[in-house]
Amino acid sequence: MIPDNAFIFNMIATPINQTLIKIKIPFKMIYFNTSLKKTDPDLIPRICLSDGGKIPVIGLGTFGSDSVEPETVAATIRKALLAGYRHIDCASVYGNEKNIGHILHEIFKSRIICRDDLWITSKLWNDKHNDVAESCRKSLSDLQVEYLDLYLVHWPFPNFHPPKCDVTTRNPNAKPYIHDNYMNTWRQMESLVENGLVKRIGTSNMTIPKLKLLLRDAKIKPAFNEMELHPHFQQPELFSYCLDNDIQPIAYCPLGSPGRPERDRTLEDTVDLEDQVIIEIAERYQVTPAQVAIKWAIQRGQIPIPFSVNHFYENIEAALKFTLSDRDMKDIVQIDKNCRLIKGQVFLWKDNQNWEDLWDIDGEIKQ
Repeated sequence: MIPDNAFIFNMIATPINQTLIKIKIPFKMIYFNTSLKKTDPDLIPRICLSDGGKIPVIGLGTFGSDSVEPETVAATIRKALLAGYRHIDCASVYGNEKNIGHILHEIFKSRIICRDDLWITSKLWNDKHNDVAESCRKSLSDLQVEYLDLYLVHWPFPNFHPPKCDVTTRNPNAKPYIHDNYMNTWRQMESLVENGLVKRIGTSNMTIPKLKLLLRDAKIKPAFNEMELHPHFQQPELFSYCLDNDIQPIAYCPLGSPGRPERDRTLEDTVDLEDQVIIEIAERYQVTPAQVAIKWAIQRGQIPIPFSVNHFYENIEAALKFTLSDRDMKDIVQIDKNCRLIKGQVFLWKDNQNWEDLWDIDGEIKQ
C-alpha cells in the first residue's frame, strides 16, 4: 500500500526489481515506478565548451505552450530525468519553475542525480531587465538550486505580454531595442557570473546586428544564443555567425513547434514533420520524422530542446539511435523555407509595424 503522501518517481524496469521499489529518506518514503524506458545518460554526447564545461547535445524544454499545466510539465521533467535527460531549459515566464523545483529537490535529496551532473538553464524575462539579480535569485529559489549553468536574456526588448494573450496584444510601454539599455542589463548579467550565481550567460532571440554590438561592448561574452532553428527555418547566416564567434546555438522549436500557442500561428506557416524529404529519411532509417529533425540538429551542431509530454524518450533516443549520412544532411539543407514560426508580434512597439521589424531583416536595427 503506497501512502497518500508518498512521492512517486518513474524508473526503468529490470528483471530483478518489482513494479515499485522504495528508498527511505528523512521524513518521506519515495517510491519509484519501474515501467519507463531509460537511456544511460553517460552515453549522450556532450559538447565541450571553451571554459571546460560540457553540455548534453539534447535538452528538454519546459514551455508548455500555454496549454500544458505546470504540474504536468514538472511531472514530465521527473520522468525525463529518470529516463536519462541531463539538460533542462527553463524560464521564469513559463510559470512552472516552482513546480520543477519541487521535483529537483526530491531527486537531489534522494541522490538519484547529483546537481553537478545536471545542466539547468533559466532566462530573464522582459519585465526584469532592470532587476536582473532579483529575477535570477527568484529562479534559483523556485528551482531550489544554488547556481544555474546558464542564464539567458530571453528577448532583447523590455516589452512583455500577459500569459495566454492573443496576437493583437501590445505593451503600452513597449520600446525598440536600445543598445545602451541592453548593455545596462548585460552588465547586471555579468555580475551574476562574478558573484557565482550563474556559470555562464547568454542571449536569446538575437540578430547579427544586435550581437555585433554586444560582442563589441561586453566584458563577458555570451556563451550561448538560443534561437528558433528547425529544418524549415535554418537561419544559416546567424547560425554561422554564432559559431564563428564561439557562441553555441541552442535550438528552440526544433520540431517546428506543432504545439505552439495560437498567437504564433499564421496561414503561411509550413510543417517540417510533413515534409516529404523528412518523411523519406525517417522511413529509410525506420525512425520518426521528429527523430530525424532532432538528429539533423545535433549533427549540424545546434542543441535541440524539444518539449513533449509523451515522446520525450523517443526524442532523446534520437541522439543515439542512428546517424544521418552526408547526403541526408545536404538534402535537409535544401528544404529550408525561411519559415519563422515565433514571429513575436506581441513585442512590437509602434502601430502598423510588421513583425519583421523585430528581426533586423535588412541588417539594420529598427527604431
